[in-house]
Amino acid sequence: MLEEITIRPALPVDVPALLQMEQGVIRAERPFDPTIAPYPVHYYDLEALMANERALVLVACHGPEIVSAGYAVEKPARPYLDHDTYAYFGFMYTLPAYRGRGVNGVVMEALKQWSLDQGLEEMRLTVYQDNLPALRAYEKVGFKKHIVEMRLRVKEQ
Repeated sequence: MLEEITIRPALPVDVPALLQMEQGVIRAERPFDPTIAPYPVHYYDLEALMANERALVLVACHGPEIVSAGYAVEKPARPYLDHDTYAYFGFMYTLPAYRGRGVNGVVMEALKQWSLDQGLEEMRLTVYQDNLPALRAYEKVGFKKHIVEMRLRVKEQ
């Protein structure tokens, strides 16, 4: 199956399919986060990411169909860290019919290689702590849990 998957940079013509995938990300994450705004909502400015020389949006295709996507973008690090910039990974999404086949891993490996080629040795992403399938997928490609972000909304108490 993986031998039939091709990885390539996203193109402007891909935006409609990517916007549908973005809604898949939002649907998947909504149960983990009561603060996500009601529909319609968008997470990503895909056109800006594709135009950014310090970012890469990748798609995985099975034939002409986009089945997975992800991006890496260079971000400034906090001044107290031992690195100035890092690669932030986002928009990691695979169509349900293609999950569990290693497609996301191939996308992430390509993003890791791009990051290294840019001189970015630190790579980070965020994931909801209760999103166990995503945690397992990221751990498979070498990511480790690092920090927990906590929140409090007073009116919820």
